[in-house]
Amino acid sequence: MTTLIVITGPTAVGKTRLTIDVARHFGVPIINADSRQIFRELQIGTAAPTAEEQAQAEHLFVGTKSIHDYYNASMFEQDVLRCIEGKPLSLMSGGSMMYIDAVCNGIDDIPTIRDDIRLMMKQRLEAEGLEALTEELRRLDPEHYEVVDRKNTRRVLHALEICHQTGKTYTSFRKQQKQQRSFRTIKIGLNRPREELYERINRRVDQMMEQGLLGEAEQLYPLRHLNALNTVGYKEMFNYMDGVWTLPEAVERIKGNTRRYARKQLTWFKRDESVRWFHPDDEEAILKEISSTI
Repeated sequence: MTTLIVITGPTAVGKTRLTIDVARHFGVPIINADSRQIFRELQIGTAAPTAEEQAQAEHLFVGTKSIHDYYNASMFEQDVLRCIEGKPLSLMSGGSMMYIDAVCNGIDDIPTIRDDIRLMMKQRLEAEGLEALTEELRRLDPEHYEVVDRKNTRRVLHALEICHQTGKTYTSFRKQQKQQRSFRTIKIGLNRPREELYERINRRVDQMMEQGLLGEAEQLYPLRHLNALNTVGYKEMFNYMDGVWTLPEAVERIKGNTRRYARKQLTWFKRDESVRWFHPDDEEAILKEISSTI
């Protein structure tokens, strides 16, 4: 039976270094489960594996798509299932919760929203307000209207985006059925004390700025409406370019929003009781845990 090793944890915890060592130890490539590192234009702001790191172990799904390409968790699921089929041992690492769940458990095939639909709904929100759009959701998808948080602008908009893009209700895409897999998984979670993790996040943002995050964002600024750029790091740089914040303010916003995202990741992953948690420096214990299970 195929065994899939999954190494996950919050952003900046130290997944890349540990995963490279695990990949080299077992002689397998790394399947990247980061929904933004898959885009070749987003290197600095996503902390994508460097050329040096990729030379140490083969990385799959890094820089293989353009931000202009349509790609979602369901497509990633199918790509990875084909990738690991027939292999006795595979390794996947990343922090994108939906991408990891899609591979391990299956996912509702909810389409990624086209950029024109997203822009249209954003303009309508500004012109008509949330109350009018919530009433439209009641007409188009009364079943979802009854369960959605009607004060949550993002959730109301997303349901309407699905309705307008597909001509179907959002409810029709929500099966929420865990799918049987022909492989077993070993899930390794990485975490650090909160102060230690936050310090690493802050330091990494400073390093990104030194590496040229502002210049990368400036090149992407004309494309800022694309969904792939609705991402921490780029959004804040765009606000600086728009004159909303000073550059130091934008950098501090990146740090704060990244810390917030790390908390969200930990909350999500800790709901999975099958994850075995380690400090990233406990490499010997992690290798022993994996070896005793496969």
